[in-house]
Amino acid sequence: MLSVLRDRRFAALFGSQVASLVGTGVLTVALALLAVRLEGDEAARILGIALTIRIAAYVIVSPIASALLTGRSSRGILLAADAARLVVAAGLVLATEEWHIYLAIVLLQSASAVFTPTYQAVIPVVLADEGDYTAAQSLSRLAYDLESLLSPIIAALLVLVLPAPALFAVTAAGFLLSGLGVLLSRITVPAGGGAEPFRSRLTRGVRLLAGTPSLRFLAVLDAATAAVFATVLVSTVVLLLEAGAADPADPSAPLAVALVLFGAGSIVVALLLPRILRRLTDRTAMAAGAVLAALALGATAALALTGALSLPGVAVLWFLLGAASCAISTPSARIIRRDAAAADRPAVFAARFSTSHAWYLVTYPVAGLLGAAVGPGLATAALALLCLLALGAALALSMRRPVAGASAPPSAAPAAPASPAAPKVEG
Repeated sequence: MLSVLRDRRFAALFGSQVASLVGTGVLTVALALLAVRLEGDEAARILGIALTIRIAAYVIVSPIASALLTGRSSRGILLAADAARLVVAAGLVLATEEWHIYLAIVLLQSASAVFTPTYQAVIPVVLADEGDYTAAQSLSRLAYDLESLLSPIIAALLVLVLPAPALFAVTAAGFLLSGLGVLLSRITVPAGGGAEPFRSRLTRGVRLLAGTPSLRFLAVLDAATAAVFATVLVSTVVLLLEAGAADPADPSAPLAVALVLFGAGSIVVALLLPRILRRLTDRTAMAAGAVLAALALGATAALALTGALSLPGVAVLWFLLGAASCAISTPSARIIRRDAAAADRPAVFAARFSTSHAWYLVTYPVAGLLGAAVGPGLATAALALLCLLALGAALALSMRRPVAGASAPPSAAPAAPASPAAPKVEG
């Protein structure tokens, strides 16, 4: 898997992604500390609003930015996004009001909603071989999971030697390094193509998702991933408390165990996927991940409702949920690579980025609001059912014929890997 880093352009872009992830991870901790410093007991309310703003920015901004930036230099777009994040992160050192946090979230997440789909659309141009592309996808997922595990630790260590506001300077440094990686990549890739009117470009990605059977499969199955992450991020601590596996005064240790096992499950599958996808199709692997997610969520709900849930049980189930989430999400970019024309990929990645986050507007309230009303066990059961419904709908919709006007690109017709000289995609 690491052999893909021999490609200097990808190595530079991967370094940019890692720096961006670390910067974002440290920023999350820094914002939480800032909320506590500004409002004390109201910090949870601030962070809840900030999370909602974050998802809304992802859903709204990405397709609009993709339409506006069509034909522009991908390198210029990535650099501009990093520059915007750098300035906003550095400016948070001076934040003194609650609204400063909300404004910063809008600007930061809007920039990320531009950066991520553009990055995803560039990798296929940089890497030509499908095996390299698969390795790059797994490597990116590995970086994401390791960042999730290590960023809080890094931030905690930094707080021991730096004042909390200095974390924003560290975050800004991460975005600076990300921009440096983009510069070193020397990519010369335009962001999409075509001279369509703006209104048509705005909806093109969504039309392609809705009109192409394989892309419909991805868009609907994203609900299963959202169900998993909503359970892990919202319900873990509540489930542990109800099971008597955590001390209400300080549930941090068992919570950390559960989250580490979740990340470990994802990492294991990310390492194995390049081999797995030589034997299974992308769709089969993703469907298997959705089934595993539904079974793990269903088992969690059953154990919680019968009072049999324990910390070892949560650890095992969260490992399976991590594995399932990776199996669902990681192969998806290979399908976009195969079934979307090169000129359409930026729009498709942007639309998918938006629609995948829109599912969280469903799953977060189910895990949080429904969980508060009827208990986390029933809420988790509802999310398990959502996984099964999403899988059934994804399979059914992917069997329907393509919608007129959303035909598969000529260059994407071959489903089998091409020779090393053929174009390759990553997301």
